[in-house]
Amino acid sequence: MDHFQHRDGRLFCEEVSLDEIADEVGTPVYVYSTATLERHYRVFAEGFAGLDSLVAYSVKSNSNVAVVRTLAKRGAGADVVSEGEMRRALAAGVPASKIVFAGVGKTHREIEAGLEAGIHQFNAESEPELAAIATAARARAVAAPVAIRVNPNVAAGGHAKISTGKSEDKFGVPIDRVPALYARASAMEGLAVKGLAVHIGSQITEIAPFERAFAAMAALVRELRAAGLSVERLDLGGGLGVPYDGRPVSPSPADYAAAVRRATEGLDVDLIFEPGRMIAGNAGVLVAGVTYVKEGVGRRFLILDSAMNDLLRPALYDADHDIAVLANAERESVVYDVVGPVCETADRFVKERSLPRLEPGDRIAFKTAGAYGAVQAGEYNTRPLVPEVLVNGADWAVVRQRPSYEEIIGRDVVPAWL
Repeated sequence: MDHFQHRDGRLFCEEVSLDEIADEVGTPVYVYSTATLERHYRVFAEGFAGLDSLVAYSVKSNSNVAVVRTLAKRGAGADVVSEGEMRRALAAGVPASKIVFAGVGKTHREIEAGLEAGIHQFNAESEPELAAIATAARARAVAAPVAIRVNPNVAAGGHAKISTGKSEDKFGVPIDRVPALYARASAMEGLAVKGLAVHIGSQITEIAPFERAFAAMAALVRELRAAGLSVERLDLGGGLGVPYDGRPVSPSPADYAAAVRRATEGLDVDLIFEPGRMIAGNAGVLVAGVTYVKEGVGRRFLILDSAMNDLLRPALYDADHDIAVLANAERESVVYDVVGPVCETADRFVKERSLPRLEPGDRIAFKTAGAYGAVQAGEYNTRPLVPEVLVNGADWAVVRQRPSYEEIIGRDVVPAWL
């Protein structure tokens, strides 16, 4: 469920017309719904009521400080994969004690930053990384809290580029190597080994891959404990899919929570979860304007003022976003290829989509754009970075401004010899 609905032929976010925002801010523009963010976090968290658990929102899905603060005020922690994301989480009010630092390539500086902040744990993905964390921690005369990320060789995810749990992927330690590494790490000065972590992919729309991964992790916990090793925490990652085409998607948060409860019954571990897309995806749209309608050979092109550098997912993942027209008047249907102005053939949002007949000046909204949208945006072709707006009931605010051309060009430095 989201809070983007048509009323009297106009598309609203909560109590605010998207045309009102577009008139004032311009297009393209991302718009996020506070009510949707809060609802999705609540639905996920309620699935684990009564368990010792931390819901660490995946900041990489949408790192806007206002979005992260909205969730932090509801009790969310943060899953981060860089020092920059950690700083965003802290700036948003997430306590360091609720921050989990993941990622395969943590630099010495990032490890130092995490130790200085006093984060909840590092999810370590290799033996060299464990050694680097231990070295940094010994220099501070502390023991760094770590979990070892396991690669369970479970295929999952909506696209090959967002599957992270197969043996050929770069993520985690192969599951058969974990017991020996866990024992070595547990004896390593500078480390406080807390448990295990797993994350098998993103946009997962089946429960079976989760169940396989959870079962493997539960068995591994029992194996480690049988060897006399302590396992206090189990980070089960994220990955729940969302309905990009507007149709219901499975598994639901309730299905997911039930699978977790079955797999971890009797383990007596603190659980950590890293939902991102499931919380932020349906909470945002990208509003774009129609610049031209072009008649090609056998195709009609709807050319927008938004491009692949504003919403990269279609070009990067072959993603297909549902499209809504802001002014939903009765019009005949027309089939369009929806494209942007960037000088790349890949700058195509969708092929052969049936939409109401549109004219220059009309506006559309790409739905389910709240996750992996603005965070992947760039300034290719020197196009200004897309702004972001947060709506709360009848109120709204620009939470990231569109930069001016002077600001963009002013970041370049011309050397003295020129």
